[in-house]
Amino acid sequence: MNKLHVILAVAFCSLAGNSPAQDTNALKTDIGVFEAQTGTVIIKGFGQIGSITVGADVISVTCKASTNAGTGFRAYGLAIGFAGNDQARERALVDYDEIDSLLSGINYLSKITYDVTPLPGFEASYTTKAGLRVVAYSARRQGGIQTFLQYGERPRILLTSDQVAQFYGLIGQARDNLNSLRTLK
Repeated sequence: MNKLHVILAVAFCSLAGNSPAQDTNALKTDIGVFEAQTGTVIIKGFGQIGSITVGADVISVTCKASTNAGTGFRAYGLAIGFAGNDQARERALVDYDEIDSLLSGINYLSKITYDVTPLPGFEASYTTKAGLRVVAYSARRQGGIQTFLQYGERPRILLTSDQVAQFYGLIGQARDNLNSLRTLK
């Protein structure tokens, strides 16, 4: 009987080793899928709008305009970059059609009050397709409401109200730049 268990365990492990790994980096945005095309030339244009330094972290906002050289089709969006002393650089892609909604979400969360719930604590958040999160949080009705920015497994980055306004302004400026590019087609 023990011999049978060993054979079954070995067979199971060999089958599990041959199965494809789950893709944890699956592309979730239209611009990400567009830029990952194979068998064609993709031109990835970009322009940095600005950045915010928050302690050891740097959050950057970059415009993206990518073109399929064969068809001329273009995809537009943003790359929100995260860099820190102890962590690898990462970027969250934001599709062009998400930008207005992201701006509305940031605006709402920056003005949120304790009246949002009768309970003593709350967390309200806006999340993009790629998983960029803007979070308003309060554990009790005293003190201030904190605003965080988070992406993936990175720790939350606490933003002051001035930094939230600066981040909002950078995204608004990026949207305006992309709007100008889209009219040049």
